[in-house]
Amino acid sequence: MTQPLPATPSTAATHPDPYPFYADLVADQPFGYDTGSGLWVAAGAAAVSEVLAHPACRVRPSTEPVPRGILGTPAGDVFGELVRMTDGAPQVRRKRVLLGALSTITAEQVVALATEQAGKATDWTDLQFGVPARVVATVLGLGGDIPAEAARLIGEFVRCVPPSATAEDQAAAAAAAARLLDLLGPYLRAGSGGLIGELVRLSARDDRPETAPLPANVIGLLSQTYDATAGLVGNTLLALARHGQPDDLAAFVAEVVRHDAPIQNTRRSVATTTTIAGHEVPAGSTILLLLAAANRDPMANPDPHAFRPGRADPQVFTFGQGAHRCPGHAMAAAITIGAVAAAGGSPSHEGYRPSPNARIPVLKGQLG
Repeated sequence: MTQPLPATPSTAATHPDPYPFYADLVADQPFGYDTGSGLWVAAGAAAVSEVLAHPACRVRPSTEPVPRGILGTPAGDVFGELVRMTDGAPQVRRKRVLLGALSTITAEQVVALATEQAGKATDWTDLQFGVPARVVATVLGLGGDIPAEAARLIGEFVRCVPPSATAEDQAAAAAAAARLLDLLGPYLRAGSGGLIGELVRLSARDDRPETAPLPANVIGLLSQTYDATAGLVGNTLLALARHGQPDDLAAFVAEVVRHDAPIQNTRRSVATTTTIAGHEVPAGSTILLLLAAANRDPMANPDPHAFRPGRADPQVFTFGQGAHRCPGHAMAAAITIGAVAAAGGSPSHEGYRPSPNARIPVLKGQLG
């Protein structure tokens, strides 16, 4: 039975097959205003690239850098310092520190940790969400039972991130952020091993060291790989069921990132009236960037709807570009490689988890 197309661009992420809808937008309206959602929508690769690089397009509205519902709470304190949620010179310095620390961890180390953790997964949901969070917590240098607790808490914290977050979501995130900060405090003060120790060292070496944002961006590393990696693990498992086992799993995962993006869209707030793709966009407007649509723009990737691992120089927008390109994208891919290689059994697929931007399949059945 043919599925009806999504009602609006902002409801497409969890549709059974949003890609014909995206293809129509790319062909007919690569950038324009959507009256149904009240958003400007960038679907074409050129328009998405322009918005991601445009200095007037910010990750948060200037009038509300932190969502009002978490302002003054531990979740708000963390949110306001996140590299992914800020712009300007401080963001550049903090991201430099993050990237420097992440460069000390090899993909092979992450794959090995993910393989080990996948062997302990209790069900498909744990494989998608628990394993990535525990791997990142372990890489950070958290010991004992803390990785397991951090995995649970980060699931509560990320509830405050989407624009659709409810008051209940925000309260849960505030409580989780407070506990995460408590857990991280001793590690940050001691300058322990792992990524936390490297972050402390690199921050202290910076010309203008900023220790206050460190706890927030340790939490940020956990949160940035949460929904994205869960979606990538799930979408890779579905692709394996359709296409069979590949000779090169890394190339296979890289094509899943493009072909069935775990993060389908992101948003930008326009700080000053500006022209984008030939349209005047007023200050205060919100732009929805359909990253998954841009991935399948034929101007960016030839024969874009074909699943073809090992493409030469693909343009992939899933993890962003430029100043806000996700620093954890390589870790997410490495975790996925280890997790799906170690997973036993073949899950059934029962739709997608509700989300405004993440494409995370609900998997059922026996694991192992």
